[in-house]
Amino acid sequence: MPLFFRKRKPSEEARKRLEYQMCLAKEAGADDILDISKCELSEIPFGAFATCKVLQKKVLIVHTNHLTSLLPKSCSLLSLVTIKVLDLHDNQLSALPDDIGQLTALQVLNVERNQLTYLPRSIGNLTQLQTLNVKDNKLKELPDTLGELRSLRTLDISENEIQRLPQLLAHVRTLETLSLDASSMIYPPQEVCSAGTQAIQQFLCKESGLEYYSPSQYLLPVLEQDGADTSRDSPDGPTGRVSREEAEWQNRFSDYEKRKEQKMLEKLEFERRLELGQREHAQLLQQSNNQKDEILQTVKEEQSRLEQGLSEHQRHLDAERQRLQEQLKQTEQNISNRIQRLLQENQRQKKSSEILKSLENERIRMEQLMSITQEETENLRRREIASAMQQMLTESCKNRLIQMAYESQRQSLVQQTCSSMAEMDERFQQILSWQQMDQNKAISQILQESAMQKAAFEALQVKKDLMHRQIRNQIKLIETELLQLTQLEVKRKALDTEALQEMISEQRWALSSLLRQLLKEKARREEELREILTELEAKSETKQENYWLIQYQRLLNQKPLSLKLQEEGLERQLAALLVDLSAEHYLPLFAHHRISLDTLSRMSPADLAKVGVSEAGLQHEILRRVQELLDAARIQPELLNPPKGEVLGAPEEPTAPEELPESVSPSAPPAELELPTSECVVCLEREAQMIFLNCGHVCCCHQCCQPLRTCPLCRREITQRLRLYHSS
Repeated sequence: MPLFFRKRKPSEEARKRLEYQMCLAKEAGADDILDISKCELSEIPFGAFATCKVLQKKVLIVHTNHLTSLLPKSCSLLSLVTIKVLDLHDNQLSALPDDIGQLTALQVLNVERNQLTYLPRSIGNLTQLQTLNVKDNKLKELPDTLGELRSLRTLDISENEIQRLPQLLAHVRTLETLSLDASSMIYPPQEVCSAGTQAIQQFLCKESGLEYYSPSQYLLPVLEQDGADTSRDSPDGPTGRVSREEAEWQNRFSDYEKRKEQKMLEKLEFERRLELGQREHAQLLQQSNNQKDEILQTVKEEQSRLEQGLSEHQRHLDAERQRLQEQLKQTEQNISNRIQRLLQENQRQKKSSEILKSLENERIRMEQLMSITQEETENLRRREIASAMQQMLTESCKNRLIQMAYESQRQSLVQQTCSSMAEMDERFQQILSWQQMDQNKAISQILQESAMQKAAFEALQVKKDLMHRQIRNQIKLIETELLQLTQLEVKRKALDTEALQEMISEQRWALSSLLRQLLKEKARREEELREILTELEAKSETKQENYWLIQYQRLLNQKPLSLKLQEEGLERQLAALLVDLSAEHYLPLFAHHRISLDTLSRMSPADLAKVGVSEAGLQHEILRRVQELLDAARIQPELLNPPKGEVLGAPEEPTAPEELPESVSPSAPPAELELPTSECVVCLEREAQMIFLNCGHVCCCHQCCQPLRTCPLCRREITQRLRLYHSS
């Protein structure tokens, strides 16, 4: 059973509110209202019925509770016979009492937002009912007895499963307002229901063969019915009216005394008959007990005989079942052995074919990778490549040194920091000396040292590797999401419900698992790149001249997939847009289907899904960016028409490649790309920079996390720490 429908114990505040309202209702001079709403009640207390009966309450308000039944055990609906207004909305009632028609004084009944599946037929006995609200329930039909509600003015049956109105509703001539879901109605038709209450009543009267009259002709007697007798003045004046009332009360009192004596006599007679009945019942009970003992004895004897026969039959069945189980076990073992042999044979064949195929592909790839043509050797631009290598090495060394200096400033103690800073100064001086060296000397040094050429090629290979960049983008997205989830969990931990905390915890665990998987994939991809570099180094042992320079130039001149597709006809702006959205893997799809900017302007997300773009956020972002580009092109047409002299595939001067911006997948607005910041939950001063795995919380700075073995938020053991770096 879901937690929502389980009985809950009222909170202290709700219990105090209930006691206050009950005391307030019993005070002298209290009005006719009993309000016990928002008290977290699973059933109406017995004292509320007693209060309504003794103090003749007219209004009972019990909304916004957890009621599943209107009447608890040992309570009678007659205790509420004086109630005129009954408000039960926002509860969990599945049904109303079948004898609710006993509330003959009821004028307003509100059971909105409950779980009602039907209305009792006795509801037609509520002749003074003027407002009936059953909105937002699970009703499928209405009883015909609704036509007997001669005083009904307002009826709300919207947000239910009702498709037909009872034809007898035409007899309710006082109905002013009828609220329903016109789009789901079958009888009357939807067009009639959409026209309003008057059209619906006219339709029902026509179907019933009645003449329709406006509700205003019937409402006046209904509204004045309660006060009609009290509003008349006696023709004899005030004195005659008082004397007449005194005589009337005297007659009523004498009648009451007579009825009281008659009731007393009836009570004595009833007690005498009850005593005789009890004596007869005791005799019958004694006879029944004697017969029961005889029958029980007979049953015991018969049961003992049956048990002996059953035990003997059970032993026979057990022996037969044991034999069948042995046969089945042997058969299953034989089948399992045959299936295992088949699976092993299939796995062996599959593995051998996959190994052969992978070896062949690897051989072809390595031949293409290792082969250096005569044309590449002749076209080697040595000084330009060496300059690009120098710039690449300088940038890589700067980044590593800056990161090392930052780590040493944050982690080490004072003495260790001083020594580390001295070492960093020496390395910075070395970098500065490299920058101040004559350009020709640096280039000549790179041309002579094969190790520096290899290091530059390795850095360029990692930067241009598409899979490595995609893994970095995904890791950055997961780090951002983990930081945001941690901030949300810290801010709302004391306020939100358990359901929201569980949802955040599930999302955080899922992201943590994905982050661990991506870290493994990143390490595996880096290992693959190192293996390729090792193979290249083994090939370079042939002492071929300028081997690393040629490989570096080949990697620089290698055209990416986007440029090749542009040459085949894909628009430059569209290719740049897909690259900017990290969706370059969809470039072959767009080129294959000959999709242009103009075509995209007439497409919908469903059309993109048919083409093969499965991410919903990416679909909307592509269409939005295309529309913005076309709108800008209407103002400046030159944006879509590049100059004729511009060649997309023209070779450029080889320089150190720029790191492509790691754009976020367009599932969220671009304004949220910047990493949010949060403070450390330990020192409450520095910024949180560490991700704890396996839990995924981002809640500590680099200094405070060192002595920790468990997460400060969830107390789970820390198996791995990841450092967050915020780029300027």
